[in-house]
Amino acid sequence: MKKIVASNKQTISLPLALLPSTLNSAIAPLQPSSDNISSAWERLTTLVQNINHIAAELEAKILELKTIASSISSQVNHQIETSEQSYKSICHYSPVSIPWVRQKPDYSFILTTRKVDLFKAEREAALLAQQLRQHTHRKKLAQQRQRKTRR
Repeated sequence: MKKIVASNKQTISLPLALLPSTLNSAIAPLQPSSDNISSAWERLTTLVQNINHIAAELEAKILELKTIASSISSQVNHQIETSEQSYKSICHYSPVSIPWVRQKPDYSFILTTRKVDLFKAEREAALLAQQLRQHTHRKKLAQQRQRKTRR
């Protein structure tokens, strides 16, 4: 019997007949089993999903920080307007990116970053307000035309 110490420090006893013969042959390259590859691939895919999930949560927290800071700034500005003092913003923003893992068509992965659009909500609100104003304006014009045609 020959004792072999495994990588996890457990001793394994094998009969000498089961040990590979190294006298007449070269060392065979290690071939990972397909079970190891598929389980490693599953772990990798799960890890990629976890990273992207955490990144999405981080993006949500960053946007929440901006919302709360904007709310506080609005309240402070409203209070200061009455006392006529100047006030600077409570929070300043620089471009922000978060880590992101993408998968290419060949199934390889790319660890990259994705920009966080801090002002998307403001742009969407401004666009919606503009669309509502245009809709209201068109409605008023249509009502005016109807009144003229009735006369």
